[in-house]
Amino acid sequence: MSYPNAPPPYNDKDPLYPGPPAGYGQPGGYGGPGGYGPPSGYGQPAPYGQPAGFYPQPGGYPEPAGHPEPEGRRNPQPPMPMPIMPRMPLNTGGEDGGYGGNVEFGSWDDLSVRHTFIRKVYMIISVQLLVTVAVVAVFTFVEPIGTFVRKNPAVYYVSYAVFIVTYLVLACCQGPRRRFPWNVILLAVFTLAMSFMTGAIASYYSSKAVIICMGITVLITIGVTVFCFQTKVDFTSCGGFFSIMGIGLMVTGIVTAIVLAFKYIYWLHMLYAGLAAVAFTLFLAYDTQLVLGKGKNSISPEEYIYGAMQIYTDIVQIFLSLLQIVGSRT
Repeated sequence: MSYPNAPPPYNDKDPLYPGPPAGYGQPGGYGGPGGYGPPSGYGQPAPYGQPAGFYPQPGGYPEPAGHPEPEGRRNPQPPMPMPIMPRMPLNTGGEDGGYGGNVEFGSWDDLSVRHTFIRKVYMIISVQLLVTVAVVAVFTFVEPIGTFVRKNPAVYYVSYAVFIVTYLVLACCQGPRRRFPWNVILLAVFTLAMSFMTGAIASYYSSKAVIICMGITVLITIGVTVFCFQTKVDFTSCGGFFSIMGIGLMVTGIVTAIVLAFKYIYWLHMLYAGLAAVAFTLFLAYDTQLVLGKGKNSISPEEYIYGAMQIYTDIVQIFLSLLQIVGSRT
């Protein structure tokens, strides 16, 4: 009997040599002892400086990239609430009249003087609002600037500090308020500070919310102005009520800002914004009638800077209040 010199291959159909299980290929060597190579999927030996047994991470998982901000609210919780603004009345009584004082003004009864004063006030307000709209548009639609402002809230706090200082100077100091060119310089600085502050807050909301609130503010302003021209209701006779409401709003704003700084409460934020929108709409009617001079009390024709500052501030505060309400839902 003859015996084969070598065993038959695995593919031989001899039952004595059943071959490997199905699904596995032929074992291949790599030149080392035993004929087995390294497990597939592993890279070269660890590079210099890496620990032994280092294997590269599996591919297909890119590094997480920055996600673009959604079209809605850029930040559902802006770090700054609506600015808290004190209401500083003019000195009541005296020869030059006052804010809430019942004083006759001689030439104020002349229609030409009154019309000139009203035109001057509303021209100043128009310039202020144009500057504010331009700054808000830049902060809202120019994304690099909006991103910079959101990452650097110091822009807001610096503008708020300048706003408070210039407002108190213009409201409390009659000399700078009536003396040219200091009154114009202070009013310009005040307008820029208020515009930067408004733009910083608006940068946290979507462009859709900003445009909607601008439109609503325009409608409210026009409606209140027309109402004050036509109505026989005298808001200026309620100076005491408006003073108490201003103090109450300021105190409520301070308490709300402190509470929100520790824990954000959505309904509290919206409640304060709603109250502020109503309050500043009433303030707008009150200040408009003081400028028009059709009520029991009015301001002096020389106080065009103060009249423009008050009405402008009321309009901006209405916009900011509406922005916090509408922006939270868009």
